[in-house]
Amino acid sequence: MTDETVRLTARITGVVQGVGFRYWTARKAEELLLTGTVRNDHDGSVQLVAEGEIGNVSDFTDWLHSSRVPGQVADVDFQVSEATGAFDDFRIID
Repeated sequence: MTDETVRLTARITGVVQGVGFRYWTARKAEELLLTGTVRNDHDGSVQLVAEGEIGNVSDFTDWLHSSRVPGQVADVDFQVSEATGAFDDFRIID
């Protein structure tokens, strides 16, 4: 990992389950060359972890906050930290 590589950890709430949110989130992450995971949580939120170059992670958070995501996002609670290099690709977890 480089100094410009970061980890985004996020919890997305709203109408984000049953609307293709995980699928389109994974496609966007792959487009931005990010690695990590996305999964539905039992409380109706979606949890994601993404790692990549800081500019691509910033573009990803902008996309998560935009009207282009599927469903209706009420809130994106996120933090950015140092990347760990734990992922080889971006996966949807069932």
